[in-house]
Amino acid sequence: MTVHESVFADRHIGPQGDDREEMLAALGYSSLDALVDAAVPASIRAKRPLDLAAPLSEDEALARLKEYAGRNVQRAQMIGQGFFDTLTPAVIRRNVVENPAWYTAYTPYQPEISQGRLEALLNFQTMVEDLTGLPIANASLLDEASAVAEAVLLMRRVTKAKPNAITVLDADLYPQSINVVQGRAKALGFEVVVADLSKGLPEGELSGIVLQQPGDSGRIADHSALIKEAHERGAQVTVAADILSLTLITPPGEQGADVAVGNTQRFGVPLFFGGPHAAYMAVRSGLERNLPGRLVGVSKDATGLPAYRLSLQTREQHIRREKATSNICTAQALLAVVASMYAVYHGPGGLKAIAQRVHGRAEAIAAGAVAAGATLFTDSFFDTVRLSAPGQAAALVAAADAAGINIRGIDADTVSVSADEATTAAHVDALVRAIAQVLGAEGDAAAQAANAVVRSETGSQAGMERTSEFMTHQIFHSMRSETQMMRYLRRLSDRDLALDRTMIPLGSCTMKLNAAAEMESITWPEFAGIHPFAPAEQTMGWRELIADLEDALTEITGYAGVSLQPNAGSQGEYAGLLAIRDFHIANGDTERDVCLIPASAHGTNAASAVLAGLRVVVVATADDGTVDTADLDAKIAAHHDGIAAIMITYPSTHGVYEEEVVDVTAKVHAAGGQVYIDGANMNALVGLAQPGQFGGDVSHLNLHKTFCIPHGGGGPGVGPVAVAEHLLPFLPGSSIHRSSEEMDSRTGAPVASATFGSAGVLPISWAYVAMMGAEGLTEATKNALLGANYVARRLTEAFPVLYTGKDGLVAHECILDLRELTAKTGVTAEDVAKRLVDFGFHAPTLAFPVAGTLMVEPTESEDKGELDRFINAMLAVRAEIDEVADGVHTLEGSPLRQAPHTAATVINSGWERSYTREQAAFPGHTKRQDKYFPPVGRIDQAAGDRNLICSCPPPEAFEEAGA
Repeated sequence: MTVHESVFADRHIGPQGDDREEMLAALGYSSLDALVDAAVPASIRAKRPLDLAAPLSEDEALARLKEYAGRNVQRAQMIGQGFFDTLTPAVIRRNVVENPAWYTAYTPYQPEISQGRLEALLNFQTMVEDLTGLPIANASLLDEASAVAEAVLLMRRVTKAKPNAITVLDADLYPQSINVVQGRAKALGFEVVVADLSKGLPEGELSGIVLQQPGDSGRIADHSALIKEAHERGAQVTVAADILSLTLITPPGEQGADVAVGNTQRFGVPLFFGGPHAAYMAVRSGLERNLPGRLVGVSKDATGLPAYRLSLQTREQHIRREKATSNICTAQALLAVVASMYAVYHGPGGLKAIAQRVHGRAEAIAAGAVAAGATLFTDSFFDTVRLSAPGQAAALVAAADAAGINIRGIDADTVSVSADEATTAAHVDALVRAIAQVLGAEGDAAAQAANAVVRSETGSQAGMERTSEFMTHQIFHSMRSETQMMRYLRRLSDRDLALDRTMIPLGSCTMKLNAAAEMESITWPEFAGIHPFAPAEQTMGWRELIADLEDALTEITGYAGVSLQPNAGSQGEYAGLLAIRDFHIANGDTERDVCLIPASAHGTNAASAVLAGLRVVVVATADDGTVDTADLDAKIAAHHDGIAAIMITYPSTHGVYEEEVVDVTAKVHAAGGQVYIDGANMNALVGLAQPGQFGGDVSHLNLHKTFCIPHGGGGPGVGPVAVAEHLLPFLPGSSIHRSSEEMDSRTGAPVASATFGSAGVLPISWAYVAMMGAEGLTEATKNALLGANYVARRLTEAFPVLYTGKDGLVAHECILDLRELTAKTGVTAEDVAKRLVDFGFHAPTLAFPVAGTLMVEPTESEDKGELDRFINAMLAVRAEIDEVADGVHTLEGSPLRQAPHTAATVINSGWERSYTREQAAFPGHTKRQDKYFPPVGRIDQAAGDRNLICSCPPPEAFEEAGA
């Protein structure tokens, strides 16, 4: 079967028929295969085609997904442990989660065309700040367990912890958080102690303590005295706090905590079998420059209008490479938008009412269970009731299951039940009757006891009732009707440029099509409503889909196995490097702790190596952009017995297939090291080459790039790690150390809260692979090469391509070098990026991997017409650069430096610029009918850093600016 007979592949791949032939002709090749043979070194080429199932049609793929979904058993999920059922308002599900205007957007590095999602994320930060009682919050982290781990590292940095300083985790912390932190501590060589902090602090030097509120047991406690004592002993304090409970109980900031972390999942984000969910982190004043992840702030544009942008961007620690303190380079933006809109829609009053209802259900369960003969662990709780019934825990879990409810077994004598927004009176009645049946009590009496409960204010018995106001900003009080909410979501999305409007030619970031058929199943209740810790027999559909996807990725990469647990590329890097480190330690090679990393590598490579306990040694880049083999030889000689690994990106970060890669891997192997091939550029390898077969021992992939999970404005992502046979035992183990067949042989430290990470978006990649099939995937790679080389060839005279490989060809992306033009005219790559907005384009990647350049990746999804539109825009920009060079415009007065142009600027009656309004607004052949106008002009980045404002500005700020 040819690719043209596969309907989905034809719809995914942009260039078709005559257009493809014209592109090949422009490059001087008679066929795609001839182009590939010239571009891709024979030494890395796959020895056989991919062995994958025949491609499915869209209908067949959805039917297969329905089969998987049907094998999951839906229950009322009352397991808790940090994951709770929630009711996603339909207006948010349809207009955010299922809306390509939101889910196809890229990270807001170009803030002028990202004002909508930046406002939504600022709402998120404001919500978190208000609820936690702390002044600065970030724009989300990956999940709660890894957020706790980030907080632990932050506390150690702030206290300048001595080597013997311990971090203390309360025994009432969620087990998955404890396990993830212990893995981080082991890699970095510091001590973590798990202690019952209700009995006081342990002796010794402390760097920080972590508390849970409410605890894993459900217990609510006043921690203020303990926090004060910790501070007196020089320690910092983190509280992992349930976001909904903070509407009713005293927030961490008011108890004196330095840091608060948690999960916002229960604010309208489905369970998703464990993720993706938006974690949060908030800190006290003075810690903002230690905060990992992204921070949205308020600045102003060229006209003085308030404008949003990412603040303190150098705090995205991966930019600092081996000096980084975190490898986080992403967020959970799409899920943070959902959570923030849930808060906007309900407002503080609505959130408090939901919390009171949840607490009331928990009180009713407690009353009914006690009437049936169970004993409460604590009288002070929010939503979680821990019950003691000696020897009856298994029977209680089974009886609840028979009643259609999942509860959590703790040990032989103890169970835990968590109420949530989806818990109904019928659930309460069924559960207490099941408990009564097991304990030999009268079901009607237990049910009557539950029904007779008069709800109290949670926390009142612990002296923890919240008295402070929260979410007072107007935005949380003005969107009560669905009409208002629908229009607000549309208004914000209209301010942005996402893939649903235009090509996003971002090198290294692979903004390819996120097909509707791939996306369709993720919100099905049979997938979205499953708890990550539900019994294995209830999640067989999920497990079969995951195993199927793992098998496909194993075949595609040429390795022996894959773990889908890492929930971002950075976490995949970390997991892969941990596997390498653990492998050496298991073999007695404890001195192998050097990681060789080329100077051109992604910043997260070095940051991840540091977090895995490795020392980074940088290998120089040769003039042609390849690894400097002489410097590599010197570094291997200098560190021969200490080399743990080399990390290389292939094709290189410079967008070139390096001929020497097989020799490089052989040299490192000869020195006893392992080879980590960063899979960020797998888009140029699928079907043509397998990193596991040309020298790699481990690779991570980016499913949000090569395998079509949408970027979501900065997340979600999935970063699975693939390894060779000898590294399989060191893949991440279960997040909660519960035995399951597929995890028994994996001993590596967990890197995420849920065993399968962000499972909720895996059906997207499964569908992509299933519908493309082996030939379709291979054709996609070939067309990615075609598009990149077509753009490079047509633009190279105007903007020289910095690095090329054999026969002047590039891989799937190319770097346009503006440095000579900048030296001659002063026009910068940033000027070009901003001017492209006026043409209706998102800019290519700015200043990476080389300052003063633009990196372009068209992807296989863009057709020739869109590629030509981009090329023509770039040529028109070059003509404007020449006008500056020729003195037609001064640099400061040019359309390049004044870009982007807002509608308000163009219609201003005082137009006195040296170029026309038409050139400003409709440059080149920009269509008037479909014109995109940015909502703000060029943003003053420095002003936003000098005056850090990271919560919603008051309405009068816009009124004063005339907005």
